Amino acid sequence: MTKPVSERELVLGILLEVTEEGEYSHIVLRRTLEKYQYMEKKERAFITRVTEGTLEHLIEIDYILDCFSKVKVKKMKPVIRAILRSAVYQLKYMDSIPDAAVCNEAVKLAVKKGFANLKGFVNGVLRNVARNIDKAEYPKEGTRAFSVKYSMPEWILDMWSRDIDTATIEKIAASFQREIPVTIRCNQEKISPSMLKEALMKEGVHVKEHPYLPYAFRISGYDHLKNLDCFCKGWFLVQDISSMLAVEAARVKRNDRILDVCAAPGGKALHMAEKLCNTGFVEARDLTVYKTELIEENIARTGLKNIKAVCKDATILDEKERGKADIVLADLPCSGLGVLGKKTDLKYKITREGMEELVFLQRNILSTVQNYVRPGGTLLYSTCTIHREENEENVRWFLKNHPDFVLENIKEDLCEELKESVSGEGWLQLLPGIHDSDGFFIARLVRKKESDRI
Repeated sequence: MTKPVSERELVLGILLEVTEEGEYSHIVLRRTLEKYQYMEKKERAFITRVTEGTLEHLIEIDYILDCFSKVKVKKMKPVIRAILRSAVYQLKYMDSIPDAAVCNEAVKLAVKKGFANLKGFVNGVLRNVARNIDKAEYPKEGTRAFSVKYSMPEWILDMWSRDIDTATIEKIAASFQREIPVTIRCNQEKISPSMLKEALMKEGVHVKEHPYLPYAFRISGYDHLKNLDCFCKGWFLVQDISSMLAVEAARVKRNDRILDVCAAPGGKALHMAEKLCNTGFVEARDLTVYKTELIEENIARTGLKNIKAVCKDATILDEKERGKADIVLADLPCSGLGVLGKKTDLKYKITREGMEELVFLQRNILSTVQNYVRPGGTLLYSTCTIHREENEENVRWFLKNHPDFVLENIKEDLCEELKESVSGEGWLQLLPGIHDSDGFFIARLVRKKESDRI
């Protein structure tokens, strides 16, 4: 019986939405998998792998196609371009599928989509690629070589080269193409780390302790998080180690009043609420109802009572909160260059102009939310990017424009493995491939007490 829609046709639809319409891959992929829940696990896995793999290796794939096609990638019709891209990914990275099957399925898909007149072109290009893919000559020097090898836009590599040495840049780029394990944080209000590990292993999950924090684990070998009893009971949350380190740097104390101004999906806010040990209070804010509902879902699952989600725009001053917070967490919208391994298409969407706009937004938010910090209180600034202007330069700008704040060194709040990575100024820039984490920036700013001001 012929299926009404094949896995490759669904991949094609996702790729067109992402590359031609500007949609985000994780959203389109999730929506597609939810719509076709009846498909078998192996079919859903194929859709996920080919979609994510094609996007992850897109620059390399286009380079290969340009080597073996007389019609260059930019001149191809969008549907044909997407069919060829996903097929080249399969030819290069999926040895389990015979080359002939890849070529034949691509031709059939082109015909089904109304391009029967181009089936000879599709077949010829792919068979040429299949025969000669190992003979393609890649660039050997400069950012162009790294760009093709790791499918990283050259302008991002050039930007990083201002501050980071070549060997480190290559390690960062290579790390984005490695499989990223899921990192979780134990909810110590409900269970101890050792008991959580034991419970997860009983469910057949492979569990490994993270070297940076005793309550963090990396897990693998499970089918779906929502099928895990430990997850449904709220015994853990998915959270990267970098976010946990940001909370450690905030130095949460019992009875603190905490405001997280861009909190969704709520991992750091919930972490801080847990550290309060049933004292104090955390208000977790975000811009939209959708995002605050995500926070509320996680609050309900964890069972914490000293936290609530509120829909608020961080750029608009909330006068009633002026000077009331012991800690304001500003983990702000950013370019996301530290999490490209998880958001594979983001590197193709971000632009220099977009990054300049983000810096303006970040400074706007920082200037607004600093008003909520009481004298002696903390403004914890963090991003998940690797970009001097969004990180170090924003901190310098903030201190210049808000001289009643000082930058504190966070070295003593970190594990021994990370202490040497803290800058002389006192902030931390985590780098994937160098550190065992996402790319992330953390800086702790403290408002001077009245007695400390001149």
